[in-house]
Amino acid sequence: MAMDDDKSWWFCLKDNKVEQGPGCAGKDRLGPYATREDAENWREIAKRRNEEWDEQDKWPSEKN
Repeated sequence: MAMDDDKSWWFCLKDNKVEQGPGCAGKDRLGPYATREDAENWREIAKRRNEEWDEQDKWPSEKN
């Protein structure tokens, strides 16, 4: 299901704030996120996703 940009939450890297709907230019924001809380926690979400992707890229013998 696609998120409606007017109802989705974003984090603007330029203004360092959460916004909903149209806002910063796409190059300056992260998202979309389903909730304000998710947008506020973008760092933790990005960290977790990066760790998951790094784990997927390992050879089976390298995995924990």
